[in-house]
Amino acid sequence: MGTDIPKSETSEGVFGRLQLWLNSFSYTTRVTVTFALVAVMTAIIAMGVLSFVWEANFQEYTRENVQALADSTANSIATHYESNHDVEIRTAQENGTDYPRMTTSDLQAAQSVSSLQRGMGVQVVSYLSGRSVFDSSQIGQNEGLFVGDDPHNGSLAPSSDDTVAASPIMLSDGTVIGSVRMWVYGSEMLLSKTDQAFRQQSYQAMMFAALIATALACVIGFGFARALVNPITRMTRTAAQLRDGNLDARTNFEGTDEIAVLARTFDAMADNFQRSQKRERQLTTDVAHELRTPLMAIRSTVEAIQDGVFEADEERLGIINEEVQRLSRLVDAILKLSRLENGSIPMNEQAINVGELVRPLVMSHEAFVADAGLDLEFEAEDDVFIFGDRDMIRQATANLISNAVRYTPEPGKIAVVVRKDERKGEALIAVRDTGIGLTEEEARMVFERFWRAEESRERQSGGLGIGLSVVKEIINRHSGWVEVEGEKGVGACFTLHIPLYDYERIKSVKEKREHGENAGVTSPIHVAGVSVSTGSRKSGKAQRSSISGKMPKIDMGSRSEHRRGAGRSERER
Repeated sequence: MGTDIPKSETSEGVFGRLQLWLNSFSYTTRVTVTFALVAVMTAIIAMGVLSFVWEANFQEYTRENVQALADSTANSIATHYESNHDVEIRTAQENGTDYPRMTTSDLQAAQSVSSLQRGMGVQVVSYLSGRSVFDSSQIGQNEGLFVGDDPHNGSLAPSSDDTVAASPIMLSDGTVIGSVRMWVYGSEMLLSKTDQAFRQQSYQAMMFAALIATALACVIGFGFARALVNPITRMTRTAAQLRDGNLDARTNFEGTDEIAVLARTFDAMADNFQRSQKRERQLTTDVAHELRTPLMAIRSTVEAIQDGVFEADEERLGIINEEVQRLSRLVDAILKLSRLENGSIPMNEQAINVGELVRPLVMSHEAFVADAGLDLEFEAEDDVFIFGDRDMIRQATANLISNAVRYTPEPGKIAVVVRKDERKGEALIAVRDTGIGLTEEEARMVFERFWRAEESRERQSGGLGIGLSVVKEIINRHSGWVEVEGEKGVGACFTLHIPLYDYERIKSVKEKREHGENAGVTSPIHVAGVSVSTGSRKSGKAQRSSISGKMPKIDMGSRSEHRRGAGRSERER
C-alpha cells in the first residue's frame, strides 16, 4: 500500500523547491526580473482597465458621431424638400391631400455622405411612398440613387436596428416624411475605418509603452540591484579579509542611508574586534610579565641561597614570602574578575543602607590615607537604599578609595560622598581625589585589565592593575554604571550609579532571572558627560558630585587593621 502524503507537506515541498530554484540565481538577477515582472503586470492591468473603459466610451462616442451625421443628413433633406416643393406642400396642406414625393434633387445630402464615407452605408426611406428612395448599398444602381420600382433588389442594409443609426426627416411643421438610416460595413459597433485604425493604433501604442516600461524597469532594477549588492559585496570581501587575519580591513563607507549605517556599524565592530585582539595579546603579555616578576624574585633568591650566597635567614625567607603573597593575590584577583565576568559568583542580595555600609569602610581607610599624607572627607545622605550584595559594594568602594590614595600625591584630599538622585532613581557613591588626574583617552582605558597611568607604569605603588575592572563588573551585576570624570594634573572622580531600592523592580528582575531572561546589562562609563562605550544603558549628561566644605574628621580604627583591609583592594588606573 502506498502512503498518503499530507497536502501541506506537498505544498511545502513545492514551495521549498521553488525557493531553492530562485536562490540559484544571483540577487541582481532576481531583483531585475522582479522589477520587470512588476512593470509587465502593471502594464497588463493598466491595459485591461483602459480597454474596458475605453471600449465602452469609444463605442458610445462613435455611435454618437454616426447618429449626428444621420441627424444632419435628415435635416438637410428636409430643408431641400421644403425648398423644392414649397407650392405643392402649401397646396397639400390647404386641400388635405398627400405631400409630393421626394425627387433626386431632394436627396443630394444623402448622396454627398455616400460619396465621402465609402465605408458607410446610407439609406433614405420615404413614408410618402412607403419605400426606400436612396440606398448606397443597392446593387445595380448608379451611386445608390434611384426613384424607381423594386427598390429592395440587392440591398445590403442591415435588418437589425441595433447596428443602424436612424434619424427622422421632419419638416418645419412637424410632419415626418421619411427617415435616414446609416451603418458601417463590417462593423456592428458603427466603427468607421478611421475609428478602427485609431483603435488599433491605440492598442499598439499601449503595447509599445508596455515594452518600453519593461525595458526601463529592467535597467532600473539592474542598477538598483547593483547599487544594493555592491556595498554588500564590499562588506563580504572585508569580512573575508578579517576572517583571514587582516584586522586592518575596513569598508570605509560614507553616507547616511541604511547601507552606510550598516557598513559603519560593521567597521565599528571590526575596530572593537581589533582592539579586543590587541587587548587579549596585551593581557597575555601583561599576565606573563606580572607573573614573571615575583617568580624571578623567588627564583633568584632561592638560587642564591642554594649557591651559598645568601643564608636562609628570616629576611631572605620574608622576601620569598612577599613575592609568593603577591603572586597569590594576583592569581586570586584574576580568578575573581573572571568569575565576576562569567557570573559564577552568587550574589547575596538584600536591602542595603549605602551610607551605613560605606561609613565604616571609610573609617577603616583613615589610617591608610593619613599615612599617605592625605586628608579624608566623608558625607552621606540619610536613607539611601539599594538592593544588592553588601560585600561586593564594599569591595568596589574600597577599590576606588585605595585607587585614589595610590594616585594622589601629598598634600592632597580624598572625598567620599553618598547621595541619591530621586529623578533618575539612582544611588551615587562618589570618590573624588586631587591626584594626577587623567585625560579622556585614559578614562576610556582605565577599566582595562593591567592598565596603569603612565606615571605609575613602574608599579612602585604595588597595584595589580585589576581593581577597577573588578569595580566595573561588580556594578554591572547590580545593573548600574560607572561615571568617570577627571582633568590631567587636577584630579579625578569615580562615581558608582546603582538603582535605588524598588520592590516592584526587584521583583521583576528576580522573575526574569528565574526564567533565564535576564541577559545582563553592561555598565556604561561616562567621561566628562560623554558615554564611553561600555553598555546598553543610555544616560544623560553626567552630573558632578557636589562636595562642599571641609568634612569633620572621623575617629578611625587601628592602623594595622586598616592596612590589612586596604591591602586587599586591587587598584589600577
